[in-house]
Amino acid sequence: MGRLEVSLCGWKLDNPVIPASGTFGFGYEFAQFYDLNQLGSIALKGTTREARFGNPTPRIAECDRGMINAVGLQNPGVDQVISKELPRLKEVYQKKVIANVSGFSLEEYVECAQKMAAQDLVGLIEVNISCPNVHHGGMSFGTDPKQAAKVTRAVKTAVSKPVFIKLTPNVTDIVAIAKAVEEAGADGISMINTLLGARFDLKTGKPILANIMGGFSGPAIKPIALRMVYQVYEAVSIPIIGIGGLASAEDVIEMMSAGATAVQIGAENCRNPYACKKIIDRLPVLLDELKIQNLKDIIGRSHS
Repeated sequence: MGRLEVSLCGWKLDNPVIPASGTFGFGYEFAQFYDLNQLGSIALKGTTREARFGNPTPRIAECDRGMINAVGLQNPGVDQVISKELPRLKEVYQKKVIANVSGFSLEEYVECAQKMAAQDLVGLIEVNISCPNVHHGGMSFGTDPKQAAKVTRAVKTAVSKPVFIKLTPNVTDIVAIAKAVEEAGADGISMINTLLGARFDLKTGKPILANIMGGFSGPAIKPIALRMVYQVYEAVSIPIIGIGGLASAEDVIEMMSAGATAVQIGAENCRNPYACKKIIDRLPVLLDELKIQNLKDIIGRSHS
């Protein structure tokens, strides 16, 4: 077994580094930069039943140590993803991927999850109940433990592949949501999604984003993500994929120490398309420097 290898519900990853959904397209777009097979896996762009154009522009606002996006789940719809996007990815990537699905109703979540789970290329379903950039869906399911549990139960009943629920940090008590989805049958948790934020033009006073608000991501949110992963690790027994402000191998070690089994790299991919490769290349060197034999041995070590 390699020093960087980790396991998610019996699915072995060569390393824990995964580009986060929404920051890496459908993967193949990055094949021009490096061999994608170096990645632990890829979390695909969020997919809905119908094609979505997303929110009106402008929908990106820069911030100190981060960015706000209000893209709004732009995607070609699940059938097009399966017929066109997955075959293109398969040409350059030989490992299993994480299919991120979203919806505006229970039925839509189930349909998208079923269709994606039927694909050989998909190893795990990530259910997004935490997108802050759409109305009447996404985060509205993720802020109520009962609604989060209802989505989890419905998707788990419909598919046999592992189901991870992606949680929003825009709640008073994320532990309550985490416990609810675990009790409803979730195989794991992905956390955190973006924090709700806004920016305003100094000259006009108007919102920079057409949507007014959007999801704040980047290095500035890492301490919040670490705190929440730590809290949830204490409360549940299912694996966690840690997300939020990670940009270096050092960040990966810190997040895994807090309790993450694997990690997703988000906003940093928008700034540096080589981000994940650089982190993977750096990890063995950093393990030597820190006198760590195997990466899996540090998962949750901050709790001991």
